[in-house]
Amino acid sequence: QVQLVESGGGLVQAGGSLGLSCAVSGMIFRIDVMGWYRQAPGKQRELVAVITSGRSTNYVDSVKGRFTLSRDNAENTVYLQMNALKPEDTAVYYCYAVVRDTRYNLPHQWWGQGTQVTVSS
Repeated sequence: QVQLVESGGGLVQAGGSLGLSCAVSGMIFRIDVMGWYRQAPGKQRELVAVITSGRSTNYVDSVKGRFTLSRDNAENTVYLQMNALKPEDTAVYYCYAVVRDTRYNLPHQWWGQGTQVTVSS
């Protein structure tokens, strides 16, 4: 089993900053991909940013230049620094990881419980 423990989030005014972190633990051989998705009320879950084990990143266009994703491979932790937040960033943010298991080295997707980010105008 694998556990994703998220921290951060909360309420901030537009233009402010927040940070999210997610620690992955359990039966891990390797974490191929880590990152964050978000889901706003009435909308589908969308990718925010992901980072590979080689630290290649991919961001949704709407957050480029404002959000920064990084990972600590030694700690199996991913960080999302969110700056210049906008009301449209309001959503539940879910940590995401693709983890290879220790027995068969097969990739599996795992999700965190989600953390609320609310940006007031």
